[in-house]
Amino acid sequence: MTAMIMQTPTLTLQRSVRSGFWQNSLAAGLAVALHVIVLALLVHGWSPQTTPATQPTVLRTQLVMLPPAAQPQAPEPVPASTPPAPPEPVAAAPVEPVKPAVDPQLQVQKKLEQAALARKRVEEKKREQQAEQQRERLETQRLNREAEQQQLAQQQAQQAQRAEQARLADERARQLAAQTAADSRQYLPLSKQAPDYPQRALDKNIEGDCTVEYTVNPQGKVENPSVLEGCHPLFIRPSLAAANTFRYQPRIVDGQAVAVPAVRNTFHYRIK
Repeated sequence: MTAMIMQTPTLTLQRSVRSGFWQNSLAAGLAVALHVIVLALLVHGWSPQTTPATQPTVLRTQLVMLPPAAQPQAPEPVPASTPPAPPEPVAAAPVEPVKPAVDPQLQVQKKLEQAALARKRVEEKKREQQAEQQRERLETQRLNREAEQQQLAQQQAQQAQRAEQARLADERARQLAAQTAADSRQYLPLSKQAPDYPQRALDKNIEGDCTVEYTVNPQGKVENPSVLEGCHPLFIRPSLAAANTFRYQPRIVDGQAVAVPAVRNTFHYRIK
C-alpha cells in the first residue's frame, strides 16, 4: 500500500506562517498518523473485502517525502531550527490470506454422505458375494445332477449288458444242450458188447482202464480203432475187438449221413 502526500490548496498554510519547519512537521505528522491508523486496523483484524487471491497478499508501505517548496525571502530572518528526523518506516507483517469459514452443517452432511456411500458399497459387495455363492451352489447342483445321471446311465448300461450276457449264456447253454442231446442221439450205440477179460490178467490180478479212439462212418460202423496211451498191453487186443463190434446211429447233417471222427470209448477192467 502506497501513501502519497500531495500538496493541496486546503493544506497550504497562509503565507504569513508558511515556513520550512511547519511544512515538514505537517507532512511527517500526516505520514505517522496514516501508519498508526493502518497498524491499528491490522491489529484489530480488519481486512479489505477483496476477492482472495491465489498468492498471499503482502502489505507494503512506502513513505514519500516531497521536497520543500521554494521559500520566498522572509523580511526578517527566522532562526532556523533543526527539523526532527523522519520516523523510520515500520515494516508491516505479511498478511495471511483469510481462509473461508467452514460450515459445521456442511461437514456433517459431507460425513453423512460419505457414510451412506460406504454403506452402499458394502451392500453392493455383499450382494455380489451372495450372487456368486448362489451361482456356485447352482453349478454344484448341476454337476451333481449330471454325475447322478451319468452314474444311473452307467448302471442301466451295466444292467443291460449283464442281461444281454445272461441271455447269450442261456442261449449258448440251450444250444450246447441241444447239440449234446443231438450228439448223444447220434453217437448212442445201437449195440455195444463188453470185451472179454484176459485170462492172464485174471491170473495175475491185473486191473485197469483202456481207452480206444475210432471213427464212426456214415453207416454207423467203427473204423480205424486205436488204443491211447496208458492202456495195459494185456487189455489192448480185447478192447480193439470189442470196439469193432459197436454199431452207432449215423450222424445226419443237412439231411445226409456224415462220418464222426475222434470218437472215444473207455473200457474198465475190474475183477469182481
